[in-house]
Amino acid sequence: MNKYEIMFIVKPDLEEAEIKKTAETMKKVLTDKGAKVTEEKAMGQKDLAYEMKKYKTGFYFLYTIENGKNAIDEFARVAKINENIIRHLIVKVDE
Repeated sequence: MNKYEIMFIVKPDLEEAEIKKTAETMKKVLTDKGAKVTEEKAMGQKDLAYEMKKYKTGFYFLYTIENGKNAIDEFARVAKINENIIRHLIVKVDE
């Protein structure tokens, strides 16, 4: 089974409840497509290396999942259209 790490950054100007809701929505996208979330970390608000979409900070989240390709493709699609997400990155973990 393939393992992936997914990191995404949520806008810092949202209320705490909205930030958590965005993270849960993205987790639900993965689980609805059959992914197993083995680890999830809310890494808190951090400075960005450079300004993105006029933001200098963001809330970082990291998910480690086991899955096939379908959940990854759907996550990437939803992350691109979700206006609360500044940036996302999906990396396949070698075993």
